[in-house]
Amino acid sequence: MKKGTSIIGFVCFMILVLISLGKAQPKTSENTEACLTCHAQLHPGIVAEWRKSNHAQITPSDAIKKPKLERRVSFQKVPDSLAHHVVGCAECHMMNSEKHQDRFDHNGFNIHIVVTPTNCSTCHPIEVQQYGKNLMAHAYGNLMNNPVYRSLADAVNGIQSFEKTKTMIRPPDLETNLDSCLYCHGSEMKLKGKISRETSMGKMEFPVLSGWPNQGVGRINPDGSKGACTACHTRHQFSIEMARKPYTCSECHKGPDVPAYSVYEVSKHGNIHSALGKGWNFNAVPWTIGKDITAPTCATCHVSLMVNENKEVISERTHQMGDRIPWRLMGLIYSHPHPKSPDTTPIKNKAGLPLPTELTGEPVVLYLIDGKEQEKRKMAMQKTCLACHSPGWVNGQWTRFENTLKTTNEMTLTATKILLAAWEKGAAKGLSQKDSIFNEAIEKKWVEQWLFFANSTRYASAMAGADYGVFANGRWYLNKNIQEMMDWLEFKLKNQPEKKEKKERPK
Repeated sequence: MKKGTSIIGFVCFMILVLISLGKAQPKTSENTEACLTCHAQLHPGIVAEWRKSNHAQITPSDAIKKPKLERRVSFQKVPDSLAHHVVGCAECHMMNSEKHQDRFDHNGFNIHIVVTPTNCSTCHPIEVQQYGKNLMAHAYGNLMNNPVYRSLADAVNGIQSFEKTKTMIRPPDLETNLDSCLYCHGSEMKLKGKISRETSMGKMEFPVLSGWPNQGVGRINPDGSKGACTACHTRHQFSIEMARKPYTCSECHKGPDVPAYSVYEVSKHGNIHSALGKGWNFNAVPWTIGKDITAPTCATCHVSLMVNENKEVISERTHQMGDRIPWRLMGLIYSHPHPKSPDTTPIKNKAGLPLPTELTGEPVVLYLIDGKEQEKRKMAMQKTCLACHSPGWVNGQWTRFENTLKTTNEMTLTATKILLAAWEKGAAKGLSQKDSIFNEAIEKKWVEQWLFFANSTRYASAMAGADYGVFANGRWYLNKNIQEMMDWLEFKLKNQPEKKEKKERPK
């Protein structure tokens, strides 16, 4: 009896082995095999990451055969030259090389360094098209081509010196900007020239790029495209699991100017993620609420395809993050309806400033979405909320949030009025003197009012992180800062040199 059981077990085992050996393995192209021959030794970390990726596990022709809800590609037809082998080094770094400034001959292959959204669009055209409609895709131009934002960046990154009891500030150099604001906003990459280097394979010539390395969300690429898929889908594994976890978003959304991750950590949702997230399935497509996850991450609310256990769609997958955002909360003086266009450089207020609101808070409605579009986006976001919460809970949360937008704008307006008074009374130099509005103490306090304290309060309200919005750069500081601005103004006015009256000349 035992002998018979052993024979049957051995036969079953051999059948499984034969099935496994007979199963077709994903094919790698000859060009990619040539890359791997050297780079597996030179850059084992890169190759190991790629081997773990979906790119290395499935061919595009098999990927498109999956049921619609399970697909991770969106092409209708992919070139035959790419369809029947996995996506490897050559498929990405040789794609459309003729359009790349950074192309160069490398061991007989015409390759480029930077893989861009245009390259990714061969298999992911809808995702790339959607991403191009994001404020993030235009983050470089929206910052660098706006004189007000650029002036703020210069005030942050400028190098100060002290001479003769005065401070002087010189504009930041490119490397400082790249290490600061442009790390997230993205850089402009241009070909500077080429350099020869000795390598273990002999002397080789490589392109030299300005603005590299960078994977900022609004990067200007050597083929003219905007953005970097790798900002969220970190190379070379391009993991959907990593993109869905809040740590990825925290690279640029931690604060104090954009405290989304800091608020998430102390929110109830963040608490659930910290306690139970290890058991969640971050790799499932589609993502099932209640089964794969039991509380939202950033991707749940803003990006991912969400379904219930009956596979009914709750939220469509979108890489246009503004689809579910009626209000713009961060980075600007007042919260306001979301801009119509991701390119905000044409926006001008009545005063001629490149801002979506007046200095006194009124929105520049010509460039912003209307109430109907706001309501549509609000309903899209609330649909996700309602997957776990009752209508009463959701409506109550949104009522508080919209009230917070109102009150933080009021507190910002108070600080702005104090600043305007300082300019008017000569206690500080402002727009009428054609001076920077970010270089004096009261102006820096004004910036903190909206960039740190109002933003923190709004995010805490939006993400149910209440305590963060009270004392951690929240309401306490909104009030404290106004008092300090007022005290500063009163001190300056009391200590202004008296204006000497002009003596009348004798007639």
